Amino acid sequence: MACLARFVLLSDDKELQRHLSIALGAEVLLERTEAGARQLLASGACHVCILPLGEGGQSIPSRMDSARRMIDAGIDVFVAADKELEWSAIEIVRVGAKGYFHNDGQFRTLKRQLLGASTAPSKSLDDETSLRSHSKGAFNSGLIGSSPIIQNVANMIRMVANLDAPVFIHGETGTGKEAIARSIHRWGSRADRPFVAIPCGAIPEALLEAELFGHEKGAFTGTVGARKGSLEEAADGTVFFDEIGELSLAAQVKFLRVLQECEFQRLGSSRLTPMRARPIFATHQDLDAKVAEGAFRQDLLYRIDVVRITVPPLRERQEDIPLLAAYFLEIYSKKFGLPLPELDPDTVTRLQEYMWPGNVRELEHAIQSSIIMSRGEVIRPHHLPERLTRSSGNIVEIDGRSSDGSFDEQLANFKLKLAQSAVRQNRGGKTLAARSLHISRPYLHRLLRIESDSHFADDYNSAAEAV
Repeated sequence: MACLARFVLLSDDKELQRHLSIALGAEVLLERTEAGARQLLASGACHVCILPLGEGGQSIPSRMDSARRMIDAGIDVFVAADKELEWSAIEIVRVGAKGYFHNDGQFRTLKRQLLGASTAPSKSLDDETSLRSHSKGAFNSGLIGSSPIIQNVANMIRMVANLDAPVFIHGETGTGKEAIARSIHRWGSRADRPFVAIPCGAIPEALLEAELFGHEKGAFTGTVGARKGSLEEAADGTVFFDEIGELSLAAQVKFLRVLQECEFQRLGSSRLTPMRARPIFATHQDLDAKVAEGAFRQDLLYRIDVVRITVPPLRERQEDIPLLAAYFLEIYSKKFGLPLPELDPDTVTRLQEYMWPGNVRELEHAIQSSIIMSRGEVIRPHHLPERLTRSSGNIVEIDGRSSDGSFDEQLANFKLKLAQSAVRQNRGGKTLAARSLHISRPYLHRLLRIESDSHFADDYNSAAEAV
């Protein structure tokens, strides 16, 4: 692989340097002192600093001070930390580091994170200040995270932001689909123009046409004057059709014509108005299944599903939970006028073990509740909502036997068994198996690769020894 960037590792750990070089396919220079690392970065010899915590006799406060100084100097910093130092790494991310990773040999995840940071544009989709400045009550935290799966979403946003092609966003309720739509608008050439969101499932069918197209005075009983519809208000900006799958078949016919002709009429008018806004669509429903059931028009699906972005559920990116929690802690402690609390390590563990059926929106509400219950002090497990702390206390049994190992190992094994069983029951059909488990097909493939991925560390060490 071509070397896209050079990294400086602020450490004296030659073994870590060797492993990083192999995993990244890039040159990693070793530098023991902060001054030496800053000189390499200032000269352009390196582009990103990797800063491990808790090594070489360096105290955590000393390392954090080094990170802050480099961040203040405009240096891109990534933090490497063991599991027990995760919260310290998050604190550095909160003051401006690009991200953190667990220093445990899992370099497959790290590779995409670091190379993405070294080649990213100056504006970052994970920049919290940018997210806050554009919040306006919307759910804008969905892009916070350094996991590969959320970075894929960020890359898709960058790819389509300046295109006029329709975008179809699919994801479970609470995953932040509107945040994705707003990010596409914000990072594209229409950013200074209107963004209009239309909740398709919340508008009564009898009023939908008037809401979309507007009406002239006297168009129907009760109108007192002419009114612009949402499509006209969007002008040259972006119009976001949330939960497009909720439209009735009759409404779909009218909507399809608008998309085909790129023009519409106000109710009570014969004048055609061009549709100039860029459309973005979203739903939590499986529209392919609705087409098969006859509940959604296939020709409409073809029109809207030009570029698809699948937003992952929170349970598929658990490594992002501490960053999201830190973001919400800062936002809501300020809103409630309470001191910024810390998360007890056991609390972080509970947050990462929970399956989050309500996704990031549920996490947001849980953090709000915890801040209030703790009164701005350290948030401990008993401050979390009760549903997060319930536990049967029993060991999970798989195939009638108790599973040994850590919670993470038992959970991974249980997910693998579920995936294998679903594929068997559907006679090898992975699409049907994924649908029966209410998960995406890519996630099913990842579950089925668990066994092979468990041998990655051995394969990696063999490759390292061969260098």
